[in-house]
Amino acid sequence: MPTDPVDFSAAPDTPAGKAALKALAKMLAKWQPPQTGADGLAPAGKKTGKAWSLAGFDPAAKPFSNGDKQRDKAVVDTLAVELDELQNLLYADKRFKLLVILQGTDTAGKDGTMRGVFGRISPLGVHTVSWKAPSEEERAHDYLWRIHRQVPASGEITIFNRSHYEDVLVPPVKGWITPAQTAERYRHINDFERLLAQTGTVILKFMLHISKDEQRERLQARLDDPAKQWKFNMDDLEARKQWKQYQQAYEDLLGATSTPWAPWTVVPSDSKTHRNLMIATVVRATLVQLGLRFPLGDPSLNGLKFQ
Repeated sequence: MPTDPVDFSAAPDTPAGKAALKALAKMLAKWQPPQTGADGLAPAGKKTGKAWSLAGFDPAAKPFSNGDKQRDKAVVDTLAVELDELQNLLYADKRFKLLVILQGTDTAGKDGTMRGVFGRISPLGVHTVSWKAPSEEERAHDYLWRIHRQVPASGEITIFNRSHYEDVLVPPVKGWITPAQTAERYRHINDFERLLAQTGTVILKFMLHISKDEQRERLQARLDDPAKQWKFNMDDLEARKQWKQYQQAYEDLLGATSTPWAPWTVVPSDSKTHRNLMIATVVRATLVQLGLRFPLGDPSLNGLKFQ
């Protein structure tokens, strides 16, 4: 475990900056499933490369923490300010788009991540989408139709609270689609994300990983708090009864859809502070590595003075 969070204060093109990015890549490798082959066609239930299991990822781990919760919170605050500045630069640059996918079980912290990491970014060029059950119109189209309509435009950041991955989680667990259909959807999703990546969209996919005990405590707290009780849904109880099935579904999709162009990162999320710290660090580093720049001004405006 590192004694300090990765420091990205140095410019990325300096030796210190390059060392920091290299250190981050090494840390993240421990929290990313093995990637599928270059074609991204891993079949359902099959992992490519070395043996891999979601059970090997400790949801209570804090790999990005320095052990001081208050200091971790201060780092998140600093990173949030930097993200606001980088988003402004991304919006001006217009060469890239950023899609952040937050996926996880009930109470994993998707809403909390949106507030804690992205809540202080200027709304200019930032969009959030919370995915619910498809409407009648959406069901009349293919399942990716509604997703494609919400991906970011040039210079924008879009955060998905849940995502198209719900279509390879709930239907397989409920038995609505067969293993063969699930595998086919994995291929659809990989090709869809490849299209986005090849047309300028940078994709960050975070699986917020919590333990069953932590979920129980959060569900109970939600039920006991009048200010949060509105978020409680009886369907949460049914989903909890199928904890093992959903964990297996997550393991299958992570193994089949972690591609070179859109890899998954498992974020240990029993600690809300650490969750925000890890995600903010990765998003910040991703934007820094894009080499964003303001567009050149019109030379004819040089020396112009307002009267």
